[in-house]
Amino acid sequence: MDSSPIDSSSSSSTLSSPTSSPHSAAHDNQSRTLTLSQLEQCKVEERVFEIYRIFSDAPAHTQTLMVELWRDKHIEFLTRGFNQLGPSYHVLDANRPWLCYWILHSRALLSESIDTELENNTIDFLSRCKDKNGGYGGGPGQLPHLATTYAAVNTLVTLGSDAALLSINREELHSFLLRMKDSCGAFRMHTAGEIDVRACYTAISVASILNILDLELVTGLGDYILRCQTYEGGIAGEPGSEAHGGYTFCGLATMILINEVDKLDLSSLIDWVAFRQGVECGFQGRTNKLVDGCYSFWQGGSLCIIQRLLSIAHHQIKSSPISLKHLSVDGNADSASFTGCKPDRSPYQIHDFDGEEAGKRSAIGLEFIKITNEGPLFHSIALQQYILLCSQVLEGGFRDKPGKQRDHYHSCYCLSGLSVCQYSFSKTADSPPLPNAVLGLYSNLLEPIHPLYNVVLEKYYKVQALL
Repeated sequence: MDSSPIDSSSSSSTLSSPTSSPHSAAHDNQSRTLTLSQLEQCKVEERVFEIYRIFSDAPAHTQTLMVELWRDKHIEFLTRGFNQLGPSYHVLDANRPWLCYWILHSRALLSESIDTELENNTIDFLSRCKDKNGGYGGGPGQLPHLATTYAAVNTLVTLGSDAALLSINREELHSFLLRMKDSCGAFRMHTAGEIDVRACYTAISVASILNILDLELVTGLGDYILRCQTYEGGIAGEPGSEAHGGYTFCGLATMILINEVDKLDLSSLIDWVAFRQGVECGFQGRTNKLVDGCYSFWQGGSLCIIQRLLSIAHHQIKSSPISLKHLSVDGNADSASFTGCKPDRSPYQIHDFDGEEAGKRSAIGLEFIKITNEGPLFHSIALQQYILLCSQVLEGGFRDKPGKQRDHYHSCYCLSGLSVCQYSFSKTADSPPLPNAVLGLYSNLLEPIHPLYNVVLEKYYKVQALL
């Protein structure tokens, strides 16, 4: 959830360079009294407002071109990331499953198919990242870690083939998740590692999407996350820390997946997240921090999720808490297993996770997207404007903000946020968005995602059909 600026920056520096603005005089007169953050905020506003001024003054045809999603350039940038990465990427050596996920999920959002060779190479690489006792490390031979396990599983779900899904040993993975479970109810990122809300989300997301979520994994978890909700309404990484956009998404999604979201104060959570959309039209990650393109998903995704929970929020305001327990959960309750074929075509079963409990709990993700969408709680068109004008790099890829460099992390979460925006007015998960919900040409439309897991919805349906 932290920025990872790498690779080359956009050549559109003429648009994003600081120029005179209404803020300039105040900036010159008060520069000695402003904090560093305030000075940086002034610089960001100057750059963003100059882009918006140029956009506003441009003729209609030029405006359409300026908010076009440059698909081919993005696909070219993403494809190069799989073939060769520069020396600056050595800092991500322990994050290679994340690179797989960021790149492949971005391509899936752009409706770009994966060729057989690339798919097989990815499956082979992730299999070598798998620990013999369960879980995936950041690279072959590295310590299994919940974050890279989440990235690896989401990558294999995104590939979506039988070979990709059959490469997952769910029994070993379930054992790994149990080993990461702490006595306080939360999860550790790795053996003897830190305990935080990110660990809780990655563990529960993996368990839910693979249909191995059971009572043992859930026990005590909701109470831990509840202790992480701050006086502001957002959710911190651990009790007593500052509310943060990434942790807020993780905590909220986890509470839905374990069917305890009614414990959170949703009204104050809505207020905190909604007020993180700033004058630049994008989202900031924390109070009084700078806007960042990746929070288009972390914060926008949280509000997208809460759109489906407004009835619970309304009941909380009336002091009559309810929960998702009123939903009908049908799911595959007989078995949480799926089968495939060995190379000689003889059938075998990966794992028979005897599973009425697991089936019902994991089905919450499927039931959640059936809830009627109430409409966006944020300015969807304005966020699309920030993503396309300020984060999009014309040579391909997305960045944090003007003046920063493009990278695969921000490309993934800017595109995910753009998808969230485009479908924010849709009443159901499967209904196409209205033309006026998509900024620019309708050809900008991306694939819809499942907001709880951040995988393309079609890929989610496929893995559920196999479980």
